Amino acid sequence: MTRLGDLERAVMDVLWDAAPASSDGVTVREVADALDGRELAYTTVMTVLDRLAGKGMVQREREGRAWRYRPAATREAHIAQLMLEALDLGGSRDAALVRFARSVTGTEADVLRAALGAEAGAALGAEAG
Repeated sequence: MTRLGDLERAVMDVLWDAAPASSDGVTVREVADALDGRELAYTTVMTVLDRLAGKGMVQREREGRAWRYRPAATREAHIAQLMLEALDLGGSRDAALVRFARSVTGTEADVLRAALGAEAGAALGAEAG
C-alpha cells in the first residue's frame, strides 16, 4: 500500500468520512466542496483522485460524464497495512513489535489483548472444526 502525501490524505479522509453515508461514492465536485478550506481548483482535486485510482486507493465508476469515487479499503485497513510495511523496513520485527507494545497506553494494550485473544479463539475454533 502506498504512503499518501498531505493532499492525497486529505482527499482520502473526505472519501473515508463519506463512505458509510454514500456507498455509491462521491463526485470530484463533492470532494472539492468538502475541501473548501484549501481553496483548490476542481482540476487539482480531479488529478489527485485520478492518481489515487491509479495507485489502487480508490475505485471509480462512471456516472454520465462524471466519475464517482469511493475508497478501495477502509481507513483502518490502510493504517494496518502501513504498520505492517513499517515492520518490514528492516531489523527485527519482533523487537519492533515489543517496542510498539511497550509504547501503547493501557487502554490500547487492552484493545490489542482482546483482539489477539479473539484471533487465538478463532484459530482454535477453526482447527477443531
